[in-house]
Amino acid sequence: DFSGSHACRAMREEGVGVVLVNSNPATIQTDPGMADVIYIEPLRADIIARIIEKEKPDGVLSGMGGQTGLNLTAELAERGALKNVEILGTPLEAIYKGEDREKFRNLMLEIGEPVPKSIILTSLNQIDEAIAAIGLPAVVRPAYTLGGAGGGIGKTRVELARIVELGLSRSRIHQVLIEESVLGWKEIEFEVMRDSADTCIIICGMENVDPMGIHTGESVVVAPILTLRDDEYQMLRSAAIKIIRALDVQGGCNIQFAFRNGEYRVIEVNPRVSRSSALASKATGYPIARVAAKIAIG
Repeated sequence: DFSGSHACRAMREEGVGVVLVNSNPATIQTDPGMADVIYIEPLRADIIARIIEKEKPDGVLSGMGGQTGLNLTAELAERGALKNVEILGTPLEAIYKGEDREKFRNLMLEIGEPVPKSIILTSLNQIDEAIAAIGLPAVVRPAYTLGGAGGGIGKTRVELARIVELGLSRSRIHQVLIEESVLGWKEIEFEVMRDSADTCIIICGMENVDPMGIHTGESVVVAPILTLRDDEYQMLRSAAIKIIRALDVQGGCNIQFAFRNGEYRVIEVNPRVSRSSALASKATGYPIARVAAKIAIG
């Protein structure tokens, strides 16, 4: 809501007409003065496709509506509802590369950025090979299961074997991913901005007081980063800029790292403004959503 409201104001300052769709009438962005046309409708692709047909917008700003905004934009593109509509800010390919774990991993490996080591198993016989490659403890993620069903963290060989066996039986395609555990590592985030001329800036770095393994949403976060030496900070800063360039995001982007003893892993990227960016805006006084909206329209 914070980002969406700021984006609406920024667009209107530039003389751009705004059609807003939101399912929640209690948000600030659905106030009558915020946009030229406001729809309070369920956020479903079929409904938004009809709104697009009626309003005929030139572009869609996908990166201001959180995860839902990105998912809906991808779905609308796949339905062919965005034929004459330009996707602004976050390109479709960036949405796929940021959200599809396999594509994201491949992109990181292509640009030489370290992600947690992982190996795919289709049978329990491969378990010793997996332990040799990944080490213990290891995280088990079954393919095509909801909400981590059948997954877990194995601290010993026996425990790992038990979770893998369960995971294989639960997975629709009888496949699990064994991933290096980064439990207990530091969790560091960067808010990055990039424009169409490929200029990048770091708005701020943030550090979770709790280590990896505590969900970010349940963790205290501080800005600026407090416990990294300058050379460690610069290493992660350079990686963050390299990643936003590889994704070709124009606007804001949130990048999360795990860090321990001079080593780091790229955990994930949100190719959009996020809850962290609302926090970073408040902490730094830099209006991330407003600037991201201006960059998106050129």
